Amino acid sequence: MVKPLPLHAARPSDWPHLQGVFTDIDDTLTEGGRLVPEAFAALAALREAGFRIVPVTGRPIGWVDCIARTWPVDAVVGENGGLWAWVGADGRMVHRFAQPSETRRANRARLDDAAADILARVPGAALASDQPFRALDLAIDWCEDVPRLSQASVDAIVASFQAIGATCKVSSIHVNGWFGDFDKRSGVRDLVRERWDEDLDPAAWAFVGDSANDEPLFSLVDASFGVANVADFLDRMSVAPRFIAPSRGGRGFAEVAELLLRSRRVS
Repeated sequence: MVKPLPLHAARPSDWPHLQGVFTDIDDTLTEGGRLVPEAFAALAALREAGFRIVPVTGRPIGWVDCIARTWPVDAVVGENGGLWAWVGADGRMVHRFAQPSETRRANRARLDDAAADILARVPGAALASDQPFRALDLAIDWCEDVPRLSQASVDAIVASFQAIGATCKVSSIHVNGWFGDFDKRSGVRDLVRERWDEDLDPAAWAFVGDSANDEPLFSLVDASFGVANVADFLDRMSVAPRFIAPSRGGRGFAEVAELLLRSRRVS
């Protein structure tokens, strides 16, 4: 893995063709589970400057709908690439899924069985509090609303998903598992193709993230950034962001946003 550089080593002139910004949400725009005001203001400033803004999250369709309707964004990708949504020109919400409804129903039954097995095997683990609002995946809470589990417990959850053939990603708060070959990378590609009728250009997008489940996007775009807390996960990642901000969470996002705004001013 190539070691990330500090954010001050980045030059705004390196990305003259940037058109949009993908960003994770939890522990990238937030700190301690709360949205950081500077981060939200940075989203608004980026959009005002002409960037397309797309949060890309492991959070469920319920969150996606709310964020797409109320935040200064152009679209949202949720459930680790399994679905995406935006407000259309007519003001109505558009929802799209990586899998048809029949497949989602069949997979849900399998994931419900997996949930019972994981909770029995891993003491202290719990269903994520937002699980009732999910369409495609199973989220096991390892530190959001439960006392932080050990790395061995997190590994046991991952192993349980892998044993049943599920795709599995570890975020800063949940272990997410699902059946299917979608991920954040495929989700943003499909979103860009449908929302803007074009193929995703890696030189046209930046991404900001914080954990191992962001690897698909760290490896996709030319301008990839981690907030400072991504350092907590680097020893378990094969692909790192190109640059790391000095601050954690939403304050780190605001630092990256200021750099991207400068790239727009010098381009």
